[in-house]
Amino acid sequence: MDTDLHLTNMQSKYVGKVREVYHIKDDILIMVATDRLSAFDVVLPKGIPYKGQILNQLATKMLRETADIVPNWLLSSPDPNVSIGKSCESFKIEMVIRGYLAGHAARVYKSGSRKLCGESLPEGMKENDKLPTPIITPATKAEKGHDEDISREEIINQGIVSEKDYILLEKYTYKLYERGTKIAKKQGLILVDTKYEFGKTNRGEIVLIDEIHTPDSSRYFYESGYNERQKHGKAQKQLSKEFVRQWLISEGFQGLSGQNIPVMDDKIVTSISERYIEIYEKITGQKFIKAPTNRISERIQNNILSFLKTV
Repeated sequence: MDTDLHLTNMQSKYVGKVREVYHIKDDILIMVATDRLSAFDVVLPKGIPYKGQILNQLATKMLRETADIVPNWLLSSPDPNVSIGKSCESFKIEMVIRGYLAGHAARVYKSGSRKLCGESLPEGMKENDKLPTPIITPATKAEKGHDEDISREEIINQGIVSEKDYILLEKYTYKLYERGTKIAKKQGLILVDTKYEFGKTNRGEIVLIDEIHTPDSSRYFYESGYNERQKHGKAQKQLSKEFVRQWLISEGFQGLSGQNIPVMDDKIVTSISERYIEIYEKITGQKFIKAPTNRISERIQNNILSFLKTV
């Protein structure tokens, strides 16, 4: 699903891996969540039905549930696939926070390293074990290709973020993760790790931007049976995009040079869509209502134009 919106006073359009962002006058951003699927920093060849709607509705819900912790960019969501908010200058890092040794952290650990982004990892841990305390492991934001791990010291020393601002980003990140953990626990889930992105408004206010606590930005385990599975060395039952990565790995693809993206037949596309719907319903505790998909671009444009008339 690609969009080609015709909006008055549009200044620019940015097409990301998953989202398309329109910048219009008066510092307003329109973010459209498409059904594109990205893994290992590669956009896969087929879209996943309802994925954009799921990500957008989850993100807007979570932004509203954390607005008392940190101000955010969101003004409205006039369409199931659309968020509209304040234009910001984004910080060029992602604040990744981890409560468990999972995913990328587990892969680094298995390689023999006991350091990740300057943070020490204890000896004797198994994959998916809970860390003694949550750690922040930032990553650079790449326009293309792979994001890269970076330490707090490198960020400050290279002037990517000032020390004063970084201290505030750390504070917000820990508080958001604490809130996300509580929200997840109510649904019988564990928020394993997640990432947050921040920006500055033209008034110099630091705000939370992009998506939060979605399966594309976060990893969840089912709380029930977690300890038993860890005790017996079994894989954790999880809700995240990791199942897509594991399917790709099983097909010999990790986004590396020379590797070919595996064929995505209708069966795998449908199964991924159903998994995203399951994730939405489990995280929110609400039934997912599918939005109409016929003439979706027209629907999106009409809903955006109706909102803009009120601004």
